[in-house]
Amino acid sequence: MSLLSVTRSILYGGKNNLQKIEVINLLLQQNTSVLTGGTGGGATTRNMSRMKKTRPFWQPKSTRTLYPEELTPSNEAFGSEVISDQHTSSSTTSPLKCEPWPRGVWSEASMRCGVIARKIGVYPMWDNNGRRLLTTLLEVPDNEVVKYIPPEKLLEHTHPKKNNNTHTKEMAALVVGADPIDPRLVTKEYYGVFADSGLLPKKKLTKFLITPDAKLPPGTPLYASHYRPGQYVDVLGTTIDRGFQGVMKRWLFKGMPATHGVTKSHRRPGNIGSGGEKARVLPGQKMPGHMGNKKRILRGLKIWRVNTKYNVMWVQGPAIPGATGSYVYVYDSWYHHCRHTPDNPPPFPTFFQDEEEGVEEEMYHPDLHVFSKPSIAFNEK
Repeated sequence: MSLLSVTRSILYGGKNNLQKIEVINLLLQQNTSVLTGGTGGGATTRNMSRMKKTRPFWQPKSTRTLYPEELTPSNEAFGSEVISDQHTSSSTTSPLKCEPWPRGVWSEASMRCGVIARKIGVYPMWDNNGRRLLTTLLEVPDNEVVKYIPPEKLLEHTHPKKNNNTHTKEMAALVVGADPIDPRLVTKEYYGVFADSGLLPKKKLTKFLITPDAKLPPGTPLYASHYRPGQYVDVLGTTIDRGFQGVMKRWLFKGMPATHGVTKSHRRPGNIGSGGEKARVLPGQKMPGHMGNKKRILRGLKIWRVNTKYNVMWVQGPAIPGATGSYVYVYDSWYHHCRHTPDNPPPFPTFFQDEEEGVEEEMYHPDLHVFSKPSIAFNEK
């Protein structure tokens, strides 16, 4: 006899109240869902309503429980100074460092590394014809290459059935981090990811697939000038988490009538059956459920403006997924009409700021109106 049947027989049977209280206490200790009409097969917690995400194989747990160390202000300042000196000295030029990696040559089949950007708002721009354009500002906050994963090592951690494509088997990967944080706030395992590169731990970490000719050594910084005005990019972000919503908010249903006999069904979806002899609800039916907190990508977005001083890009459109301040991933677009051409290749494998001279602080698209320049010119006679 199952636990559910025994519980119901005791609760609704002729037993005394003392036995009923003992059964209830036992169920509360086991944290089952029998009392709520469930099957009693597992615990019901608050986290079960959230969407589960699997951590990548190369990213250990980053956060830890912080406890009061009761350090004096002088000791706190000394610890910060030691951390600053340790990571500053590792980034300086040293004869014991390994030699620079050989750089590949760009081809039409090359795939560059992307960048991690932060969405900071929507800003209007105007072209030379006076047409108003809505753009999204994306900041590239201290992007640095953390690790290079060669194709043979990357293939060991991929599912064989999901990687039958020959082109995919030849791909490598770059682990990129953004926004450095205090190493005292992370776990020892997460800090070990950055040990080989000598970088401070990063708040955001991701992996970009690349071709082997676009590899970069660990410690290479990535800037907003990795892209040029006029290029097209794909932007991946996580939509705003709206929680559990009905069909009128989630799928923009019209709802039921407000009057004429309709009672307590004004925001319901109505009939969900398919009619005929199907006698079931087909998969994919639009119904109430969790809204948002999903990965969504916008493809073929043009870059109108790049600021090299603050590492900010002005990207076409106001609908980039995510809230203001959230992280997004920027890739080179692979649409047929948006790819790079041999006449105008991108900076490959990336833009090296220490080797480029005379880079403009503001780079505009030729079709974009620049307010700092005169719009009317008079000829002197």
